[in-house]
Amino acid sequence: MGSEDRRAGVFYGKLGEWKAEMEAVRAVLLAGPLDETFKWRQPCYVWNGTNVCMPGGYGGRCRLSFFRGVLMEDPEGLLVPPGPNSRAARVMEFRSVAEVEAARAAIEGFVAQAVTLVEEGRTVDLPDDDFDLPEELEEALAADDELREAWEGLTPGRRRGWALHFGGAKKAETRVRRIEKARDAILDGKGMHDR
Repeated sequence: MGSEDRRAGVFYGKLGEWKAEMEAVRAVLLAGPLDETFKWRQPCYVWNGTNVCMPGGYGGRCRLSFFRGVLMEDPEGLLVPPGPNSRAARVMEFRSVAEVEAARAAIEGFVAQAVTLVEEGRTVDLPDDDFDLPEELEEALAADDELREAWEGLTPGRRRGWALHFGGAKKAETRVRRIEKARDAILDGKGMHDR
């Protein structure tokens, strides 16, 4: 059985929406080999210190996200990408405690696969920069040496996050405004979700 984290218990105790479903997912996870910890202001389940999965409630469903889900075998098609830009993670979705209980064996199987992936040292091999930079960003980087140097110092994931954020705007003016607003954060080496 995995170990519990006091902060996670507090987190679950304060939940409103999806509380019962999230607690049901937690019970399945704690009955297995994973340890519970607290990262990114929510519970995270790890094997030998490596992130394996993380539950969450989003919109109309409760989710259990597996960090290396793309590497897992899923003949029943229970794991889906969490969003259109997702590359490594895959999620299971639940709308009731009954759905969690019905998926218990599948969750346990995915946890076992995830532990094996960690033990074997398998990771998702992703290209560093497999995205196009918006034209406005290319222009800003060419015109601002300090910004370009800071951009090149960002991790590939942070660059990708910013590029997707900037490129997601439909109008050129909005893309330029987003780049200008993000300049200080980029100079500080932050990604768009960093505080």
